[in-house]
Amino acid sequence: MASTDTSRLIDFVFDIANKLRGPYRPPQYRKVMLPMTVLRRLDCVLAPTKEQVLKEYEKLQARGLEGDALHKVLARKASQGREHPLYNISPYTFEKLLADPENIATNLTSYINGFSESARAVFEAFGFESEIEKLDKANRLYLIVKEFADPRIDLHPDRVSNHDMGYVFEELVRKFNEQANEEAGDHFTPREVIRLMAHLLYTKDEEVYTPGIARTIYDPTAGTGGMLSVSEEYITEQNPQAHLALYGQEYNEESWAICRSDLLIKDEPVDNIAFGDTLGDGETGDGHPDKTFHYMLANPPFGVEWKPQEDYVKKEHRELGFNGRFGPGLPRINDGATLFLLHMLSKMKPSPEQGGEGSKIAIVFNGSPLFNGEPGPSESNIRRWIIENDWLDAIIALPDQLFYNTGIYTYIWLVSNRKPIDRKGKVQLIDGTHHYRKMKKSLGNKRNELGDAHIEELTRLYANFVDGATCRVGLNGKQTERVCTKVFDNRDFGYLKVTVERPLRLNFQVSAERIERLWQETTFVNLAKSKKRKNEAEMEAEVKAGEATQQRMISILEGLDGRLHTDRAEFEPLLKAAFKDAGEKLPAPVKKAVLNALSERDPEAAICRDSKGDPEPDTELRDTEIVPLPADIPLPLPIGYDKDADNSQLLDLVRDHCEDYLAREVLPFVDDAWIDHGKTRVGYEIPINRHFYVYEPPRPLEEIEQDIQNLEGEILEMLNKVTA
Repeated sequence: MASTDTSRLIDFVFDIANKLRGPYRPPQYRKVMLPMTVLRRLDCVLAPTKEQVLKEYEKLQARGLEGDALHKVLARKASQGREHPLYNISPYTFEKLLADPENIATNLTSYINGFSESARAVFEAFGFESEIEKLDKANRLYLIVKEFADPRIDLHPDRVSNHDMGYVFEELVRKFNEQANEEAGDHFTPREVIRLMAHLLYTKDEEVYTPGIARTIYDPTAGTGGMLSVSEEYITEQNPQAHLALYGQEYNEESWAICRSDLLIKDEPVDNIAFGDTLGDGETGDGHPDKTFHYMLANPPFGVEWKPQEDYVKKEHRELGFNGRFGPGLPRINDGATLFLLHMLSKMKPSPEQGGEGSKIAIVFNGSPLFNGEPGPSESNIRRWIIENDWLDAIIALPDQLFYNTGIYTYIWLVSNRKPIDRKGKVQLIDGTHHYRKMKKSLGNKRNELGDAHIEELTRLYANFVDGATCRVGLNGKQTERVCTKVFDNRDFGYLKVTVERPLRLNFQVSAERIERLWQETTFVNLAKSKKRKNEAEMEAEVKAGEATQQRMISILEGLDGRLHTDRAEFEPLLKAAFKDAGEKLPAPVKKAVLNALSERDPEAAICRDSKGDPEPDTELRDTEIVPLPADIPLPLPIGYDKDADNSQLLDLVRDHCEDYLAREVLPFVDDAWIDHGKTRVGYEIPINRHFYVYEPPRPLEEIEQDIQNLEGEILEMLNKVTA
């Protein structure tokens, strides 16, 4: 959580925002307050060197330098040892702007245009110039600048650290989003969740703490840059000599501008934060198409449909397959969170086995990616591809009501192609749903938070990697010892979805009731519908001919005896003979409609068989069984193994395993069942909640009865008072 000083600063900014009421509605305050906060931060950062920069600027002008040449030299001389230029060549500061109230709009625009190129780009992204004009016309510009010039809002890094400034921006975004009824979670993640992700990602990873090590960190949904900043702080606190390069991408201009301003102030390359839709195509898509990264973190929007990116994503999936980002499959259109994980997997460095350094990923999901999607090219195949390649390291279940825009449970996935030897072939599940403390004051949907002790314990559970490790958690007001971590083999999450068929058994009878059912058969009804569209006379003639055919067919059926036939093989020849004797054709589609109308399912009837003599399946009795993967099946399985003739031995192994299951679990109860092996599919799901479920017995009946009696007594007492 924020410090007291940081909270005061946030409240102070919001007090200023309230002075915009009138020309601006509360949902619009952000258009002014966010760029003004960034501007005041830059003003404070550059204040100590302002005069020196202006003198250098005058010297360069006197030498005849202008335009790009002037800025190139100035960037080198005025940046005071910075690697990335940050300066302002206008004569203005906040105090000097206030000295000329009549021209404050023109001067403020000139002030912003005086920044070095990267800083100007920030304000262009905010679209702040149009707001300056609006504020000036509403006679509010001078007032707002004056408020921001107040010494109480000194935003110099010596007073407000980069960490605290990041929290200020994120809290301002959250509050302004609340006013606009927008989703705060689209922009940033609670800082304590990011700290947990950083602890988990960099734990048991000694290389990153080697002095002088160079590492890259990437967030494809960077927001205001919180994950990048916290990761950088976490590593440099323990390894000040680490060389870290931060990369990201963000499609919201406002968040992108804040993120770039943060990197600019810290003298880090702002161009590493690309603008655009990470899942998009071409110039609007992947901003780092040829790069791979050592570490990646993300909190992608979940429960959000990816309809806007559908064409690009499906085209890449279809045309590039596994040479693109989305080879394993695509999730449902209403939740594209796993697409971001696939994107991040495509950014992994080659594994140590491939001669590379490998990568580690931490990503936040809701529960859907754990189990959604039928076996096949869906979320199931995404899970399958990750697990069978031995990339899934751990999943940590977090408490509910932890995020600002949703109260649901969330999960951190840790994915890596350089798992330590002791973790290879394994997946660790950690139950952190009870590791939290209640907040004194809710922030949106956020009512719970992670304390330092919770982060440390969850990190310890991950690092120790012990199956069945316990921890003490608070349940129903009591401290309880319970299992908080379990370790599984990769194959434990896989299964075979098997289609079990039962034979179709029908009886047949020609009765008035069943003949009447013919009028519910589309094929029979369509006999009296015209296919012609232009000539009304021909249409009418065709309808009448069809109606006559229907009546002849019904007359033929009424002439058959009404005995009950329990074998289709006996009844069908009688039907065909009756129509033949009457000289009436019985096309196959019509015959099927007649048989449907005259039949009923009958468990005592003979099995209906096809032309090859094989039993026909009864679709109403069709069922599916979930069969665990056989222990001796080799992993990884080819994604399309069930269609690949080159995997005949694998097919035989799967078939035998399924037949054993059928004989053991199904045939003792229904002895005529069989498996349609052509429909067998491999699926993967991660039922983390089921693995940590603890049965809580219901309260004793006597206790419940006593509560009811007490309530009845209270009700009677209240009624007596009313009637007295």
